[in-house]
This record gives sequence, structure tokens and C-alpha cells, in this order.
Amino acid sequence: MQEMNTRNTTIKSEINNLKTGLQIILKTDEDDARPVYISGNFNNWHTQDNNFLMHKIEDNLYQYKFAPDFDYPEELLYKFTKGDWSEVEIDVHGNRTENRSTKNHTGLQNEYVARWRKNWLPFKQSFLPQVQLISDEFEIPQLNKTRKIWALLPHDYDKSDERYPVMYLQDAQNLFNESAKHGNWEIDKKLAVMSEYKIGKIIIIAIEHAEEDRIKEYNVGKTVLGKGQGKKYIRFVTETLKPFVDSNFRTKTEREHTGIGGSSMGGLVSIFSGLRNPEVYGKLMIFSPSLWVVPKLKIDSNSTNNEDTKVYLYAGGDESDTMIEHVQSFKNDMISSEFVKDKLKINLSINMHGKHNETYWSDEFPKAIEWLFFNSK
Repeated sequence: MQEMNTRNTTIKSEINNLKTGLQIILKTDEDDARPVYISGNFNNWHTQDNNFLMHKIEDNLYQYKFAPDFDYPEELLYKFTKGDWSEVEIDVHGNRTENRSTKNHTGLQNEYVARWRKNWLPFKQSFLPQVQLISDEFEIPQLNKTRKIWALLPHDYDKSDERYPVMYLQDAQNLFNESAKHGNWEIDKKLAVMSEYKIGKIIIIAIEHAEEDRIKEYNVGKTVLGKGQGKKYIRFVTETLKPFVDSNFRTKTEREHTGIGGSSMGGLVSIFSGLRNPEVYGKLMIFSPSLWVVPKLKIDSNSTNNEDTKVYLYAGGDESDTMIEHVQSFKNDMISSEFVKDKLKINLSINMHGKHNETYWSDEFPKAIEWLFFNSK
């Protein structure tokens, strides 16, 4: 009788296992307070999906149970991250790991992670973008000036006939220059890791600022800083530089594949670029914008071609007393404006410890690029 009871218990246990679906147990040598997520072909590789947040059993040990009614793909492909691709799993030598896979829909799957990336590093030299100086003295007829402008092309640009989306960025001196006075965004290294992980390839057009005239050029109209030259600068990027880039590089020219962005005053002029030319820019990357310069920012446009605009808006809690208040107010004004109502998506990212500097903008850059150009949500 005891033997029969034991056998019945075993059968019931097996039936329960079938009902509970697949269970993944992860052991890791490196651990900290950051949560661990599973990202895969079952959630469009989203890296911070709370539906796939792993449960911490104890230090260095995590568990995830798929729901009994989970709709599995034929083959489950996945990776583990600490919240996004900047903090994805790597092997003991710092190398990229291949996608994990299983065709099991029940039972126990044991996994192991040796290390995690930190702030997108390390990167591989072979995936670095091709950095090309477009011109040392590119003419700006609207301002009767010249400017140094760079193009960062995908690492294998010369080996394909593919066309790419484009992001125009302000303040090129601080984007990938190792000698930058206040540090740089390291966008070349971040693009290398993104390319290695096949997140998406993009052309970056980096426009150097005007040194002592930087604030004047990025100041649009008459503001608390006085009268600026921002309208002329925006016309330069939109009417002169973009046509040149589209003629000389393999770009996707449509608005849904074209973005503009920057930080601080560079973020402010990028906002105006998007508001004034929504038929040209469908993606805005706005980091720590100097919204205090225009306390009553008017959001309107005569253009009707502004469907599906995406805005990635970032602010740090340790920048100023009003930064977060300003960006939240700006977001609310955008959402309520008749100009953009029901026509745009805004991703507001706030780092309460973030300061007003390149280190924090560097960390945010790949997240913004991924969401703006390569994420359907």
C-alpha cells in the first residue's frame, strides 16, 4: 500500500509540473541589488519587462516560472539582463554570449551567468562605427559661418547596400572625443555594442557647436537669454545639412527614420527643431533640456504630417531644483496640446541620482536610440 501511495504521489507531482510550465533557475557569480530580467523572442527582446522579472531566491540565485497558459514560440530564445543591454550577461572573459534556447515548455532549466556588462562596456573594436569627417568647414549659409561635422556610419557600411535611419546630434565635441574637457558620451563604443547585439544600425550625424556662440545658436527666438540665432540654425540642419546627408549617404529619408537630439541647450534647440518641422523629424531625443530659458514654450504647428512622433525625454534628479518639474510639465503640455494630441509617444526617463553631465547622457543614449528607432512600443 505504501509503495502504491508513493507512486501516486510521484504521478501527481509530474502532473503538477506539467501544469506549472517551464521553470528557469539562474546562478550567477556576480550579484548586486539590481533586478534580473529575462528578455527573448517571446517579448520582442524588451529588456525591462516586469512580466519577466526573475524572483531572487537568495544571493546569486534567481528563479522564473512561466505561466501555465503561456504561449511559447516553437523555440524559446532568451538572454538575461540587469535591466537593459548595457547590463546584459557576458562570459567570464567579457565576451558576448550567444542566445540561449530551449524547446522545452515544462520542467526545470538550469542556467549560469559568469559576469554582467556595466554601462555597455567592454566593447569590441571590430564593431566600432566608421567615423568620417564630412567637412572641416561645412558652410552654414543661414549664419554665414562654417562648422566641423562628422558622420558615424555602421561598422560594415562599406560591405552592404543597406539604407539606415539617421539621428542628427548637437555638440559633437562631447559625443566621442576622448579629449573632451568634461568627458564624452562614448557614442562610438555604445554603437559598437548595439551593433554586436544586432539591436539596430544607424547613421549619426554629429554637428560641432559654435564654441563661444553655442548658446546664441541654440537659443530660439527671444528668450530670457536675449535674442538667439536658433531659427537660422534649425533651417541649416533641416534645409541644408539633411539634403546633403541624404544625397551622399545611404539614408532612409522619411520622417519616421529621421531624428534630432541633444542635451541641455542642445536639447532645447532639438525640441524646437521637431516642433517647427514635424514633417522632417519623427524622433526627438531630448536630454536635460534647458526649459528654463523659455518658461512659456508654445507648442503648435501648421503641419498635419506629424503622426507617430516619438520623444525620448530624460532628466536627472541631481541637476537643478527645477529640472524634473520642468520636464514633467513639458511632457504634460505636449500630451494636452491639440498639435500633438494622440499623435505622439513620449518616454520619460528620470534618474533621481542623475547629474547634468556627459556620464549620465552617455548611459541614456543607447536606451534612447533603441526605443526611438528599434522598438515598436
